[in-house]
Amino acid sequence: MNKITVTTNKKASMSDFYGIFFEDINHAADGGLYGEMIRNRAFEFSPMDNPSYQALTAWKRIEEGGASVSSFVSNKSPFSKRNPNYLILEINKTGTRAGIKNLGYNSGIAVKENESYNFSCYAKSDKPCEITVSIDNAYGEVITEKSLNITSNEWTEYSFTLTSPVNDFSAVLAVTSKQECKFCLDFVSLFPVKTYKNRKNGMRNDIAEMLADLKPKFMRFPGGCLIHDGTLNSDDRNSMYRWKNTIGAVTDRPSRRNNWRYNQSLGLGYFEYFQFCEDIGAKPLPVLPAGYNPHMEQAVPLDEMQEWIDDALDLIEFANGTADTKWGKIRCDMGHAEPFNLEYLAVGNEEVGQGFWDRYDLFHKAIKEKYPQIKIINSAGPFPQGGEFERGWNNAKKNGSDLVDEHYYTSPEWMLANCHRYDNMPSDGPKVFLGEYASWGNTYYNALIEAAYMTGLENNAHAIGLVCYAPLLCNVDYINWQPDMIWFDNHRVYGSANYYVQKMFMNCTGSDLLDVKHDGFDKPITLGSDKISGNIEIEADRCSAEFYDIKITDITTGNVKTYDNLSFSNGGKAAIDSIDSNHYKVEFTAKRTAGDKGFRLFFGKSDDKNLIQWFIGGWQNQDTEVNAQVNGRGSCLDHNIFSVMTGQEYKLCLEVNGRNITTYINGKTANTAIDKQPVMEELYYTASSDDNNIYIKAVNVRDTEITSEICVEGVNGINANVTELSGNLLDDINDFDNPKKVSPKTSALTAVSNTFEYTFPPQSVTIFTVQK
Repeated sequence: MNKITVTTNKKASMSDFYGIFFEDINHAADGGLYGEMIRNRAFEFSPMDNPSYQALTAWKRIEEGGASVSSFVSNKSPFSKRNPNYLILEINKTGTRAGIKNLGYNSGIAVKENESYNFSCYAKSDKPCEITVSIDNAYGEVITEKSLNITSNEWTEYSFTLTSPVNDFSAVLAVTSKQECKFCLDFVSLFPVKTYKNRKNGMRNDIAEMLADLKPKFMRFPGGCLIHDGTLNSDDRNSMYRWKNTIGAVTDRPSRRNNWRYNQSLGLGYFEYFQFCEDIGAKPLPVLPAGYNPHMEQAVPLDEMQEWIDDALDLIEFANGTADTKWGKIRCDMGHAEPFNLEYLAVGNEEVGQGFWDRYDLFHKAIKEKYPQIKIINSAGPFPQGGEFERGWNNAKKNGSDLVDEHYYTSPEWMLANCHRYDNMPSDGPKVFLGEYASWGNTYYNALIEAAYMTGLENNAHAIGLVCYAPLLCNVDYINWQPDMIWFDNHRVYGSANYYVQKMFMNCTGSDLLDVKHDGFDKPITLGSDKISGNIEIEADRCSAEFYDIKITDITTGNVKTYDNLSFSNGGKAAIDSIDSNHYKVEFTAKRTAGDKGFRLFFGKSDDKNLIQWFIGGWQNQDTEVNAQVNGRGSCLDHNIFSVMTGQEYKLCLEVNGRNITTYINGKTANTAIDKQPVMEELYYTASSDDNNIYIKAVNVRDTEITSEICVEGVNGINANVTELSGNLLDDINDFDNPKKVSPKTSALTAVSNTFEYTFPPQSVTIFTVQK
């Protein structure tokens, strides 16, 4: 029997270890966490946000019983110059009912029995006009209503509360009139009275509670690629995310294009982010753009960077400054006299390249000179290894960055192969901030393997400072990315299997990592082959291309085979051969004749979901990458910057030796990678403590039960709660019909001495909370 001994020796601090990452993706803000129930409340939707959008998206005229209504959007005399659009509605003929309605998000506006909702709008009319505001069901029947008189030709705010007598999840908000009239509307809003913590302009309660239940130590916001994907002018609708546009009166926050192809109202802005962090007990961790857009390859000239650096300094003052400072006073005027106690600040998101690092250097110097206590986070890019990843780390070490933001989305098998990724990292120098990670799926299997990987993260708290899963939220009707931790529609929310693993670990982190000794464990089982064999294919990726001088050399046997030339117009792929060898080369010359990307070489292919790819001119024709696909889920093995030029010849070579991969472009090394195979250890485990408890986490990924003897030093007997996730099929998922199909159960455990035996179920996650 194996034995685990949890000592009292503290190895590293874990005070802020786990947090959450909020990015406005999948309608996580508008139509999600942000409590506003009206879609396109200010008539500011635009084709720039999404080609299908226009100023009256989500609005529809009501013309019943012969009614005639004219509606159009104007900007000639706006209430807000920063959101100039407003609706002009003219009731030409009243019929039985005339007006306009808002369709809300998802299936409609969701109201609940005996719940109340705050309505508000700005309106004006040249002549007095009585209108009725109602919440209707999908058949046009009124659920609840109130009337108001528009008496001024100047913009005036009107507000009142509506209470629903029924549950209805497909309702609409209607604005009608029984008289022929003409009036203007803007900022039509409907919020639940019961927002999270009853905040004005607050958060949807059920989603907020799911986040609070995680007990995150920090919250990273607001992105993500949306912070840097935009123009350099802060007044542009499609500018980079500029925090100063998101504070002050909601009506003066300019509507903007979200890079995930929808509209961002900015009703959920920096003040609300800070306040929400405070409400859930999480430290704020904002991410600022660095004046460098890797998507459009735009950059602010270095001698014009002061505006952007000032944005960072001013944000710190906004968060922490006193009332006698410019930005501290603005925070106080918004209703928060006490500072938000900002400790962390990230500069950039996934940026790589010298253009970013030149600008990061300026931010780092200025922030540390004025606010040396602020912990600054640098970027290692979007991949877990490669040349740019290494250069990001080198830049962080040069500057003395406090943390380095690593991101990776991988297969579960990659995580099993890399559970000890951080074991040999030093404890001095910048720490890792694992700001985005996930294993491409919401099944129980994904959650189980992520749990095993998380034990490796915890065991390396000497080198890892902060960790958060991504993405966090997804509205089921507006999916941009999956997997996601929490799923919702307009009235329901559930946590994925991954959510419950995250909750288990985050609720039982402790403040200090403990030293754990082990004895008697079986040797880990390595899965897979020691060589990369299979089919080989060549592809022209979104381009026209010619391939020639194609040959495959089996270095083990010395056998050389040559192949016919290939030519593709507007993309195409061809099978070349298959090889079963431990050591071989694939060589060919490629030339792009038209198009905007490059080439792909597929090797080690057993089927369309299991293969390795070499991208030459991948993504936006910006990289050379080796990527392994396992069961259709990809993992980057190596990445470097590279672009393919039309008309230029490229001599390309792939060498495979065992599971070592080297690529060459024109004789120069482009990628070096190791395709590690997954390893199943007998048990994955870690331990930590706080003032009251010792937390022991154990993950069994094998399909057999494992019995261990566990000794907890420093306690006289065992009095513990056991939280366990087990008994599920590997492909089980949670959904609206069965939201807790994969969720943990809790039981009690006692023992007279400080040692006990425990049998871990097959494929299980177990946490012991032992009272001191």
